[in-house]
Amino acid sequence: MGYTLCVVGCGTMGVAILSGVVASLESRSPLSITHPKWESHTPGTSTPVGPLDDTLPTRFIACVKREDSVKRLRAVFDAPGGLSSTVQIVAGDNLNAVKQSDVVLLCCKPQLAYTILSEPGIKEALDGKLLISILAGVTIKQITDWVTPTTKVIRAMPNTPCKIREGMTVISTLTSTSGSGGDRQIILNIFSSIGRCRFLDEKHFDACTALSGSGPAFACIFLEAMADGGVMMGLPRPEALELAAQTLQGAARMALQPGAHPAQIKDSVTTPGGCTIAGLLTLEDGRVRSTIARAIQVATERASELGQPAAPR
Repeated sequence: MGYTLCVVGCGTMGVAILSGVVASLESRSPLSITHPKWESHTPGTSTPVGPLDDTLPTRFIACVKREDSVKRLRAVFDAPGGLSSTVQIVAGDNLNAVKQSDVVLLCCKPQLAYTILSEPGIKEALDGKLLISILAGVTIKQITDWVTPTTKVIRAMPNTPCKIREGMTVISTLTSTSGSGGDRQIILNIFSSIGRCRFLDEKHFDACTALSGSGPAFACIFLEAMADGGVMMGLPRPEALELAAQTLQGAARMALQPGAHPAQIKDSVTTPGGCTIAGLLTLEDGRVRSTIARAIQVATERASELGQPAAPR
């Protein structure tokens, strides 16, 4: 029962996804009750329950290019309290890994996609299989031109918080040629186990790359700035960072509640003549809203350029 999931180009995002999926499956074990690895109230996350079936992975292959990357990944997966011995790590052997797999997750750098998919034998090894690409800027049309017509190609855009099962993943809308009902359940089991996921048309993927893919970096700038402000006003650094991080986490979870809106949360703590309105006006003086929105715009425009052929000189 179960299937083999292969991650080709297992870098930061590949490790994050594998970590989240394997941790989710291990949470089914009775040991997880006495050795919890995450908060049980993680919102939007679905841990598979019941017996294993064909829509859940039971074996994992992580493909990297160099032997030093094998050592780095092995240190992650073999650490005390590590994830699982079910993760096999191979270097420089994408072909055999793909042959042994049922579902392939393409996580390489966008500019390397064609090189990897055009390796001798890879196209044939992918025949009839589900290929999930998380590559920014590389379209489904591009990938389908590089594989056989029977390869089922899906795009997904997760973000790094999936490593702790707090991810946000956008998945391309399935068509009659891109996946069946069983494939849909496989995709949902992978990405709903590491956070929230939504199906959207591919035309939105560049914006999703900027908003949820790059978003954690933007949020950390704001988080770090809040902590710096606390330090400036006399708070010790560790406590300032904890207060800022928990505050942002709490506000975000409030905003995800049904019927909630960020403006309502903001107004509920903004009293006449109080400290909150004074701080908000300072943020407006710094054009924080337009700056953040423009950052998403610029990142979206850049995402659309990734994976595209370079213009001739």
